[in-house]
Amino acid sequence: MIYFSIDKDKMGLLSAKKSMHHAIMTWGGIALIGQWLFSAYIFILYAMPLVLGITKQAELVSPTSGYDASGSVQSAVFFGHIIPAIILAISGLFQLIPQMRKRFVHFHRWNGRIFFTLGLGLRLSNLGAMGITLNGLLIPIAVILAWKYAVSQQFAQHRRFAVHSFLLVNGVWTFRLYLMGWYMLNQGKNGNTSTLDGPVDIFFSFACYLLPMLVAELYFWAVRQTLERVKWLITGLFILGSGITLLGIVAAFIMMWYPRVNKILMLIG
Repeated sequence: MIYFSIDKDKMGLLSAKKSMHHAIMTWGGIALIGQWLFSAYIFILYAMPLVLGITKQAELVSPTSGYDASGSVQSAVFFGHIIPAIILAISGLFQLIPQMRKRFVHFHRWNGRIFFTLGLGLRLSNLGAMGITLNGLLIPIAVILAWKYAVSQQFAQHRRFAVHSFLLVNGVWTFRLYLMGWYMLNQGKNGNTSTLDGPVDIFFSFACYLLPMLVAELYFWAVRQTLERVKWLITGLFILGSGITLLGIVAAFIMMWYPRVNKILMLIG
C-alpha cells in the first residue's frame, strides 16, 4: 500500500506538471496567432499602400497620423516605429519556445538580440496613459537584466527576465486586446473615454503587463513546488489567460483589424 501511494502521488504530480505545460503551450499558440494576425494587419494597412502608391487613399483608413510617402521626417519616424513593430510581433514568441532554444541556438541568440534592441527602441508609447508610461520605463530594466544573465550564462534568470521583457514589450498590444475584448463584452464603451483616461482605461493600462508578469512569476514559483494543487492552480490561470487572450484577438479582428484591412483590399482591387 505504501509503494502504491508513492507511485500515485508521483503520477498525480507528473499529470499536473504536464497539464500546466499544455496550458502554457495553448496560451502561447493563441498569442502567436494573434501576433501574426496583427503583423499581417500592419503590413497590409501600411506597407502595401506604400509599395502600390496609394498612400493618399489609405490615409483615410489609417488610424494614425504621419502616414505618407513624402520622405519627410514625420513619415520616417512613423515607419521607423511600424517596421520594428512588425518584426517584434513575428519574432518575439520564438524566444519562449524551448524547442527553438535547444535546436536552433544561433537563431535564438540573434533573434533575441534583435528583439531586445528593437524593444528598447520602442519603449515609449503615444497612448499617454500612466500605466503605459511605467511599462515603457520597465522595458529597459527587464531587457538589460535578461541580456546580463544571458552573457553570464545564468540561464534560469535569463529566461525569467526574457519572459518579462516579452510581456513588457507587448504591453501595448495586450492593452488593445483587453480594450477590444471589453468593448465586445459590453457592446460598447463602459468606463472608457475617447482619450483613454477613463477608470477602465487606466486599469487596463497597468493590467496589460502587470497581470501577465504576475502570472509568469507564479509559474516560476510553481515549477519549484512539489504540491500537485499548486501546479493545477497555475494551469487554471493559464487556461483563463488563454480565454481572455482569445477573446481579445477575436474582438480586435472583428472590430478593428478586418474592417480596415478589407477597406485597403478594396482600394487595391
